[in-house]
Order: sequence, then C-alpha cells, then structure tokens
Amino acid sequence: MRADWDDLRLFLAVARAESLSRAGRDTRLDPATLGRRVARLEEALGTRLFARSPQGYALTDAGQRLLPHAIRTEEAVTAGLEELRGDTGRITGSVRIGAPDGCANYLLPQVVAAICDANPGLEVQIVALPRVFNLSKREADMAIAVSRPEAGRLTVQKITDYHLHLAASRGYLARHGPITGRADLRGHRVVGYIPDMIFDKELDYLSEIGAETVPLASNSVSVQLNWVRQGAGLAIVHDFAMPSAPEVVKLLPDEIALRRAFYLIRHASDRRLERLNRFAEALAQGLRREVARLEALT
Repeated sequence: MRADWDDLRLFLAVARAESLSRAGRDTRLDPATLGRRVARLEEALGTRLFARSPQGYALTDAGQRLLPHAIRTEEAVTAGLEELRGDTGRITGSVRIGAPDGCANYLLPQVVAAICDANPGLEVQIVALPRVFNLSKREADMAIAVSRPEAGRLTVQKITDYHLHLAASRGYLARHGPITGRADLRGHRVVGYIPDMIFDKELDYLSEIGAETVPLASNSVSVQLNWVRQGAGLAIVHDFAMPSAPEVVKLLPDEIALRRAFYLIRHASDRRLERLNRFAEALAQGLRREVARLEALT
C-alpha cells in the first residue's frame, strides 16, 4: 500500500483540528470514515501517526516528522492549481483567518464581505479567539495580531494603527455624575480583561487608568463593550467599536488615549501562493480603510 495526496490532505485536517469530529466538519466527511482513512494511512506507512485519547488526536513523533512534508505537498498542489487559474485574476478557494475578537467582530465582517463580493469563488472562515494562532500547524492561513511575533518562520506586515479610549455609557454618567479628571475615576467600577487570560501584553490596559482590580472581567471585547453599554462601569474601548454603540462616549480623551497596531502574520512559505498574496493585500487595504472610516465617526 502507499500514501497518496488525499490521504495526506486528511492527515493534515486531523493534525490541525486534533479531533475527528472537528476535522470531519472541515473535510465534510463523517468521523468514522475519517478515522478509517487515518488508520489506512498509518497502515500504509507502517507507523502510528496519532495518539488517540478521550481528549482527541495528538501527533506522535512520527506524525510530527510527517507534518512538514505534508504541508509542503499541500503548498505544491495549491501553487500548481493557482498557476493554472492565474489568468482569472480572482481569489478563489478557502481562506481561514485567525483574529482577536475585537477585530473579528467590528472590522472583519464588512471587510471580508466586500472582498467576497469582488471574488465570488472565495470562501472565508473567521476564527475569533483570544489567543495566538499556530500557523506552523496551519490552524489558520493567516492571523491578525496586536504585536509582532518573536519566533517562527513567519512574515509580518503591519496593517494599521488603531486607537482606544476610556469610555462609559451616557446612562452610567447620568447616575454617577460627570468625570472631568483622573481624580474622578476613584470609586468607579472598571470593566476589562480577566487578568490571567490576557494573552498579549498589548492588551493589559489597567496601568493606563490606574486601576488595580477589574470587578467585571471577560476575555471577550464584545462582552466588555456590552457591559459598558448596559451602564455597568468604565472600560477601555476601541474607537472603531464605538459607532456600533452610540450610547457610549469617550472620557478624558486628552488624558487617556491609547494607540495599538494590527499585524498580519503569515507562514513564510505562503509567499509563493499568489492566491493568498492577493487576499492578504485586499485584507490589509480593507482593514486600513475601515479603521479610518469608523474612527472618523467617533
């Protein structure tokens, strides 16, 4: 028996998903069929590629050794297909983007929709998770991050700066009185991130407002903003999210103003894939325009 490309394709799906059920959704195969195909590949190669457990499928040493070769095969197949389709000028196929949920909720939907409108053969998956994505395992084709990665065979492109301000709802201020200086912040309830779930130092805003505790905390930017909208407290809010919450206003904008940046991160070898290059450029341009448009409304 021998392994073919389709076997390697399914091996990659399970390696990335670490679960037959999740890989089955990605490949549109039922878990039982996928399990048989993985077992067939292992038999063909004469080695176990995955360690099975109730928690899922984890790569064995042999699986770890096969992974980069399978990825290179995938890249070669994709590059060949792109070359054959290169005269169309359109972006086709499937692209998965990993992004922090602020970007995923308030920027990516409209930016990606516009890209898909211009490229009818394109399918895009947005994975909104508050963590760093493993591009080497191809958990995503590209990721948006708020700081530059320090290791890995990656290419990094700065997309744009964005701004954040301390904010509260008008209803909250009506109940608790105006805030005209930093001294007025004492005694107000703060909304923010769960301290031990801050995955990037750029998201640690407490020192910016002199707060020591976060009585209302979530790892989700959307949850934080909804708390602010409900008048639960004060929070550092993305300027680009404020147009979606007109009842929320900036506080002390001349004293508390933060600037951060979005970076587009890709695996270094993907530079050979023209389809992903075109998508990455369209994504970066769209995000720059959308951040500028939304921030101008605040």
